[in-house]
Amino acid sequence: MKILLVCPYDWEAPGGVQVHVRQLAAELRERGHRAIVLAPGLRTSSDDRVRIVGRPVRVPYGGTVAPISFSPGPWKRIRSAMRAFDPEVIHVHEPLTPSTSMLAVLAASAPVVATFHAYLERSRLMELAGPVLRQVSRRIDAAIAVSDAAASFVRRVARVPLEIVPNGVDVGAFARPGPPIEGLPVGRKILWVNRLDPQKGFEVMVRAFEMLASQLEDVRLLVAGDGRDRVVVRSLPPSVRSRILRLGSVPHAELPRYYAAADVFASPAVGQESFGIVLVEAMAAGVPVVATDIPGYREVVRDGVDGLLVPANDATALASAIRRVLSEPALASALASAGRTRAETYSWDAVVPRLEAVYDRVLAGTR
Repeated sequence: MKILLVCPYDWEAPGGVQVHVRQLAAELRERGHRAIVLAPGLRTSSDDRVRIVGRPVRVPYGGTVAPISFSPGPWKRIRSAMRAFDPEVIHVHEPLTPSTSMLAVLAASAPVVATFHAYLERSRLMELAGPVLRQVSRRIDAAIAVSDAAASFVRRVARVPLEIVPNGVDVGAFARPGPPIEGLPVGRKILWVNRLDPQKGFEVMVRAFEMLASQLEDVRLLVAGDGRDRVVVRSLPPSVRSRILRLGSVPHAELPRYYAAADVFASPAVGQESFGIVLVEAMAAGVPVVATDIPGYREVVRDGVDGLLVPANDATALASAIRRVLSEPALASALASAGRTRAETYSWDAVVPRLEAVYDRVLAGTR
């Protein structure tokens, strides 16, 4: 099958949607399909199966920044790429975002499958744009949400039947990470993998770590990611700050070895999470998870079974849960074992057949 995948965000920027689309394309090719990707980007991709069709612009939205592209130039390049590839199915991601995916829906001459990844408690902008977004959604032949949280968000603005197919994760890469990383500090390690911004709760993580550092002499914090809240670390006493290793933006392919080095993984996002790919990656690596009890996250992690969930914006509760994992070996072992089993339900081997069934269904409907 010839499948055109469309990503709305800067192809080289870190982000869960980009990781999902990149891995999905690779998995589809492994299963004998022809798959190419259209996405915005700042430069031509070295992969000839990726077409850069517009220059991204960073637009603030929902407490974060979306690197999107929406202008006549991408529209022309998208139409040209569609004519050249002649796909049987077009699979767009986040088509209600004003970027390449929306343009691809409007330009499509083949059946359109759409995956919705986002979750917000409320979006005034999307509510105002509802009539336009409903026009776009009417051109979608099959719609997928990665979680119930994502589905609830889409239903507020688009009247389109939805089915739940979760994000896929390369479980094998995290379960078998390769040789250990040399030069990491000695001691028990907490791992952070995410942007450093208010939505992801980095300041909450820093405050929790300050409490832990005063109680546990050997605890260390590994920070994989970057963002505007990097400055929060400066407010810590030098003795605590010296126990934080800032790694910057780590390429996704290198992350499994950092997970393997961790004793606990923490993700204290304060909201707006539809799923939690990082949670599944940690579970696949056999690392106990401590995360916030928010929509999206609680669909992935079952509190007390696969990980520990704590209230959002509560540094004391976060520190207490992390301390439990670090201090109770039986608990840590049970969470790690259950997490590995849970992660398998999100492996690409489990997810891709469900997507292929959707492709087959929309093709059958057009014949």
